[in-house]
Amino acid sequence: MTDLLGQPFVSAEALDRVERLLAQPLPPDGTVADDHDPVGAEWAGARGGGFAVAPVWESRSLVGVYAPEWNEVEEAAEGHLAELVGELERRWGARRVVGMRVPLIRRVARQPMPPFFEALCDNDLLGDLAVWGPVPGGPDGDDRWVAVSLNQSDGDAPFVLAVAVADHPVAELEDD
Repeated sequence: MTDLLGQPFVSAEALDRVERLLAQPLPPDGTVADDHDPVGAEWAGARGGGFAVAPVWESRSLVGVYAPEWNEVEEAAEGHLAELVGELERRWGARRVVGMRVPLIRRVARQPMPPFFEALCDNDLLGDLAVWGPVPGGPDGDDRWVAVSLNQSDGDAPFVLAVAVADHPVAELEDD
């Protein structure tokens, strides 16, 4: 869970989180490290060599929630993703889709993968990525790649809408 658990989705706030992550310096190298909220210790993101990942929205907990209420939460989450993707498409043009099937297979098989995908898998961010890039916006005017995805680690877990920013292209992993 994140510090955003159960807060309403506000498009302007989600876009602001994307912009702030885009403008932050990215670690040039190093191991992947998770960030946690200093007060509640909830997951607040991850950083590694050339990338950062952060939540932009999280649904309420779905423990004890069943259809049709569960379906309504899922539909709302998908609507939030579509709204954010639409806003980013207006800004940067059409997105590319980068599938998470190969990283998931590699995770299950305990095979190595690039740290960017490792961080996504380690934090149960397994939804396919809507990707733009290169886009301007880095702290020194450098280009970045931006990805957003909707995720749910299991049926009781909240939906998490996350953004990732990288200083390198975000491309689909090859199936070995």
